Amino acid sequence: MRYSLLAMTIVSGCGAPRAEAGPDSSRELHPVAHDALCVTKGAITKGAITEPTVRAFATGSHGEAAQLAFTFGGDSDSVRGLASGQVRRQLGLKLRAADSCNVVYVMWRLDPKPKLEVSVKRNAGMHTHDQCGANGYQKVKPSHAAALPALDAGASHLLRAEIRGDDLYAWIDGSLAWQGRLPEEARELAGPAGLRTDNVKLDQLELAAPAGDGRGPVCKRHEDQEE
Repeated sequence: MRYSLLAMTIVSGCGAPRAEAGPDSSRELHPVAHDALCVTKGAITKGAITEPTVRAFATGSHGEAAQLAFTFGGDSDSVRGLASGQVRRQLGLKLRAADSCNVVYVMWRLDPKPKLEVSVKRNAGMHTHDQCGANGYQKVKPSHAAALPALDAGASHLLRAEIRGDDLYAWIDGSLAWQGRLPEEARELAGPAGLRTDNVKLDQLELAAPAGDGRGPVCKRHEDQEE
C-alpha cells in the first residue's frame, strides 16, 4: 500500500496512526518540494533515487524532526563503498544536519538484518568531508528497539523521527521502532533535516520536515563528498 505523505504527516489534532509506545509527534511537518532539496552527492530525479550514494538536505527546514515516504526499489545497479571501506545497504534521515561533519543520523539498515541505527557525528570546528572524513561517529544505544519489516522491492513505507529534549524517537509505518537518549554532544548540533541512501533504489520519494526560520547552511550542490 502506498502511503500518502499528506495523509501520514503527523500534526497536532490529526487522526494519523499512533505509535505503539512513546509520545506522538508534536511538530507540524510540511512536504518538501523536490526543488527545495539540496543534493550534495548523487542525484534525485523526479522523486527517484537510482545512484548508489545520495545525500541531501531540505533548505529552509528545521532539523528536529523529519519523515520520509518511499517505495523501495531494491539494490542499486552499482555498488559503492563508504570512505571507511565498508559496503552498506541503507536509507534514512538526517536531523540537525549542520554539515557533513556534524549531524544526527537515523538509518534503516538492511544488513545483516533490518534494523534502525542512530548515530551522532560530531567534529567540533570541522565542516567538510575533507576535514573530518569518517571520524566522529558515536552510535546511540536504544532503550527500545522493535523488529522491523523486511524491505521488499515494490513495498511502500514511511520512516519518521523526532528529537524531544535529549530523547530521539523513530517510527516506521506509524509504530514506534526505536527510542533512545542522545549523547550530550548532540545538544551542540543545529541544522536542517535531510536524507541519505547507500546502495539502494527508491521511488515516489517524499520528504517532510518542520519549517525553519530561513537560516541554515548554504546549498552547494555536489561540492561536498559527505561520508
